[in-house]
Amino acid sequence: MANLIKSYFFWTYERGSFHYDVIVTAILLFMFVTPQFVDFKDRPVETAALHSSEVLVKEAGMEGSSPRFVYQVRAEDMNNPRTDAEINAGILRLVEPISGEVTIERYEAVRDASGRVMAYNAWVLR
Repeated sequence: MANLIKSYFFWTYERGSFHYDVIVTAILLFMFVTPQFVDFKDRPVETAALHSSEVLVKEAGMEGSSPRFVYQVRAEDMNNPRTDAEINAGILRLVEPISGEVTIERYEAVRDASGRVMAYNAWVLR
């Protein structure tokens, strides 16, 4: 039994043999079944633009014949807006120099783990 475990550990079997298939099956089972039962606590990290002069732009499909984009602007660049009108004006002020005249469909705040607003994602039509 010890020799069998040792040979599995050092992967000494030829490709296509029964024991080789057992090892590959065990690895695949580990890869696909383990995340269902073990929480590895790996979550995507929400990122904001690295520098205040940056605005992140992501394509978000089409609305009719108009392209739709998601612009992410840092909250610090918007001079602490308090109302929806101030947020819209701040987003437009940062986005229009990059992309020309646009229409904001909607926006949402991007918050860090403590609930502080880091940035705003704005869905924009050009």
